[in-house]
Amino acid sequence: MIGSTLQYEIGVTLIKGIGPVLAKNLIAYLGSAEAVFKETQANLAKIPEIGPVLSRQIVDQQVLKRAEKEIAFIQKNNIQTYFYTDKGYPYRLKECTDAPVILYSKGNADLNVLRLVGVVGTRKVTEYGKDLCNSFINDLAALSPGTTIVSGLAYGVDICAHKAAINASLPTIGVGHGLDRIYPLSHRPTAVKMLEQGGLLTEYLTETNPDRPNFVQRNRIVAGMCDALLVVESGEKGGSLITANMAQSYNRDVFAFPGRVGDEHSIGCNALIKTNKAGLIESASDFINAMGWESVAHKKQAVQPSLFFTDLSEEEQQVVDCLREEAGLQLNQLAINMGIAVSKASAMLLEMEFKGIVKCLPGSLYKLRV
Repeated sequence: MIGSTLQYEIGVTLIKGIGPVLAKNLIAYLGSAEAVFKETQANLAKIPEIGPVLSRQIVDQQVLKRAEKEIAFIQKNNIQTYFYTDKGYPYRLKECTDAPVILYSKGNADLNVLRLVGVVGTRKVTEYGKDLCNSFINDLAALSPGTTIVSGLAYGVDICAHKAAINASLPTIGVGHGLDRIYPLSHRPTAVKMLEQGGLLTEYLTETNPDRPNFVQRNRIVAGMCDALLVVESGEKGGSLITANMAQSYNRDVFAFPGRVGDEHSIGCNALIKTNKAGLIESASDFINAMGWESVAHKKQAVQPSLFFTDLSEEEQQVVDCLREEAGLQLNQLAINMGIAVSKASAMLLEMEFKGIVKCLPGSLYKLRV
């Protein structure tokens, strides 16, 4: 695979000093990941934020040897890769400026499923917290079948959410470290089950140690991938609060279960609610109503959408056809399906909303009006 597109794509992520934002800017400036390694050092040094040190690293091309080694592991273990420009890359995550340049996935998870909920919380989850998590996911499965649960495969609420999703027959995605190991190791049996009912996802290469900074980096993937994030239990500080703040910065809906005043395991949740960073919910039904998602019971009674809309332009008819076919699409995915800019799709959908043709739900999800 020497000289392959994938080798260059992985190689860009291995250049020390170049994070996701700068990597994307560099690729946009030169046209492709391959062009980054084919450019001269003199020209690279002139690119904003690159300079002589980074340009020297790029032309050295040592990172391409490491990328070649990673490709061997990918091929041997049936790993899927998603470069940020690929169609299969999570479209929700693509909206986030600091999203990973490339993702590695194993399993059969649909990263662009219609409904995706992040569930996070303390690693020291109580029995009360476990009960909340289990009942929420079990009820969610009945109200919104097929909803995917995403979390970080960590101790506490994370692993509880994954197990609850498996038991409720919901797909679940674990965002972790390199796919050459499961961390923590005790969660391996659950991770294996997830490969059949979801999958594992990471931005890290093999041989990456589960160091503390990596957990924070992982959190942004959980926050960016979901339509909404639920915090089950949280102390005054912790990764779940970081994830909640990230989700809010990405304009995701954030919810939290309230707890008793003064309870150390609920201080974080209560603070999120008190500062209006999270909506208070007590059940999956509360969540469905807050998100504007129709439950199965409501769908059975719903009136069928009109088969025809009059006075539509050619592009508006295309929107209607897409929404009728998919029963609802997020703004970015709709723009991709139509092959138009997001800004143009947004303006068109706003006008169609005024006409009463479509309705906008939380998370920029559009559906036809009945």
